Parts: sequence; C-alpha cells; structure tokens
Amino acid sequence: MKITEMSLENRPRERLEREGSRSLSDAELIAIILKSGTKKENVLEISHKLLAKYGTQGLIHCSVQELAEEYGVGKAKSCQLVALCEFAKRLSFHSPEKQVIKEAQDVVNFYQLKLRDLQKEHFLALYLDTKHKLIAEEIITVGILNASLIHPREVFHAAIKHLAKAVIVLHNHPSGDPEPSKEDLLVTKKLEKTGEILGIDFLDHIIIGKETWWSWRESRVLS
Repeated sequence: MKITEMSLENRPRERLEREGSRSLSDAELIAIILKSGTKKENVLEISHKLLAKYGTQGLIHCSVQELAEEYGVGKAKSCQLVALCEFAKRLSFHSPEKQVIKEAQDVVNFYQLKLRDLQKEHFLALYLDTKHKLIAEEIITVGILNASLIHPREVFHAAIKHLAKAVIVLHNHPSGDPEPSKEDLLVTKKLEKTGEILGIDFLDHIIIGKETWWSWRESRVLS
C-alpha cells in the first residue's frame, strides 16, 4: 500500500502536524526523513526494515555507504539520514552547563549517548554549585581505569578551581557491562574520603554501559 493510499489520520506527516513528534514511532520519523518509497514498498515499510536490521542505536552509527545499499534508500536518502543522525549526536554532546543535577538519571540522560560507544575508558568529573547546577566538566583521564592513575588530587584540584560545592564522577565501560570492578570501587572510596576532608560533597560515581548503567549512590545496575 502506498502512503497516499493510507487514511489521512494514519499518514506519518499528517500525524506529526496533528499530534506532534513525540506521538510518532521511530519508523514513522524515519519515513518522514526518507520521504518516499519504491513501487514495491512504501516508505514506512522500508523504515521498519531498516530498524529491524540495524536497531535505533545501530542506525545512528551507519555510514552513507551501508544505507545506500539498502533497497529503497539510495545515496541521496542515506545522506539525509546520516546527516540528521550526526546532528542529533552533536546536540547530545553539548555539555549541559547550568542544568540542575537532581539524580543519577539526569547525568545518564546527558552523557550515555556520548560515552557508550567509545572504545577507550573516559573518566570525567562534573562540578556543581550549591544548588547542584553544573558549572564545569573535566576529562580526568582517557584509557584503562587504574586506581593509581585516578588521583583525588586531579579531581578535587579542578573542584577548587571552579569553586564547586559538589562533585560527580563518571566513566564508560567499553565492554558494555557497567558492573564496577575492584579498581572502580577503590577509586570511589578514595574520592569519597577526600571530599569529606575538603568539605566538598562527593555525590556519585556513575558507570555507563551499552544499555544499562551503574550508580555508586544507588549501588546497583539500572536501565
């Protein structure tokens, strides 16, 4: 069935205008980007096939060449889709300065897409004011996380420089499993103790996995 043969109330573009973007499925959003299908399949059917093959996260990381080989997509449409996915990733990478961090989920919302697919461990520190607004972000180290490399001095020197009242640290596990290692727990204990000495609140240590994350404050893996 062609999109034009669908009832107006079920067409993606008309639903977008009438109900807003949040009401649309992933396939409907992709269909709007691709605009048209082929003689054999409408654009919504092609969108469903793309999602079935790559998944939402996989689609974000597809190249123009990969998508161009898919039936009904072609080079022009694949360029549109890849460009939009890249723009979405860049938007998510902007540091959420001045945002209030109320809980670990707020941090995950800002940083999971940024960190989840990195091939090396990135250890970051977030610095907050008295109202828990984010005032600065620092990359402390890149590479294999080792308790001897993450010295509290590095984390709290920046906290003093930024006049921060609280600190949250986070890092990714390239394996995709956010369960903390012995090194992770040792680093956390050192940072907590240093924060107590300096009078700077150490709020949390968050580990980002592929689909889930771990919070020291929660002491469990969350999704």
